[in-house]
Amino acid sequence: MGFGFLGLGGHVPPRVIDNAQVARWTGAQEDWIVERTGILERRYREPGTVTSDLALHAAREALGARPEAVARLGVMVVATSTPDQPQPSTGAILQNKLGLSEVPAFDVNAVCSGFLYALAVADSMLSARLAGQGGDHALVVGTDMYSSLMNRSDRRTVSLFGDGAGAVLLGPVPDGYGVLGWRLVAHGEHRELVEVPAGGTRTPLDARSREAGEHLFRMRGREVREYALGVLPKVIGEALDSAGVRLADVDRFILHQANTRLVEACTRELGVDPDRVPLTAPQFGNTATASIPLTLRAENELRPFNRGERLVLAGVGGGMTAGAVVVRWY
Repeated sequence: MGFGFLGLGGHVPPRVIDNAQVARWTGAQEDWIVERTGILERRYREPGTVTSDLALHAAREALGARPEAVARLGVMVVATSTPDQPQPSTGAILQNKLGLSEVPAFDVNAVCSGFLYALAVADSMLSARLAGQGGDHALVVGTDMYSSLMNRSDRRTVSLFGDGAGAVLLGPVPDGYGVLGWRLVAHGEHRELVEVPAGGTRTPLDARSREAGEHLFRMRGREVREYALGVLPKVIGEALDSAGVRLADVDRFILHQANTRLVEACTRELGVDPDRVPLTAPQFGNTATASIPLTLRAENELRPFNRGERLVLAGVGGGMTAGAVVVRWY
């Protein structure tokens, strides 16, 4: 028996931030934004909305009208790098909002790779029968609210990121289907390529750090691109090897939507047909941990997956981290 996707969910806030707005914030030309990123718009939260609110919408959709699945939930894993608060976990807050008391719930933070890490953790727990009271279903959520971290004067980052959440319900499927293999890596020596310096024990969030802008997101874009193009094909290859699947046999690649241009570059680096690599970055921007499950859901709505299709979910994130998961659709 394997564990596959029994339900998908996704949510983005209704507030659209188009390139004209980013141009007003930064002074960048709209044509420059499109040329460099391929992003046309992104979504921002409404005032008062928190990360778990986005997650709640996605989780409810993934669970759907499946009371039997809810009763069999063994674990909830929430991937986020923008939690509601430092503690408790956003997973615990989401668990309460869903009314699922006693189901084990916790967070995973691998920045934009977080959903892949969370999926591997949930699959491992179910496979080892370590989830709660023997429950054989898992809810895995990726949710982030990067509008709360943006330096709106930095055209290189504020043009990229948006808010959103995506979720999957993981449950039993016949042998040969579901999660077939995965590979996760981290390279902490490159941790300064993507960071929010202040807010932890290393750099307290005080007046000085706020004045210096250390509470806001920073990224060294060129070096992140080089990391992604170097590491992602290797991680995908290793995940495919672990699953016993050839690259040529993969039907679709659900890649982290860092930005349209980087997804296109990764597609060329892999040497695969762009038609096999769906894009949501033009409409939603980079939604961090949410981008892979959001893209999975959007692609299934546009071109429903057929039983037996082989998928690769892959991406990179701060840390630096990277991961790939191979799935056979059931």
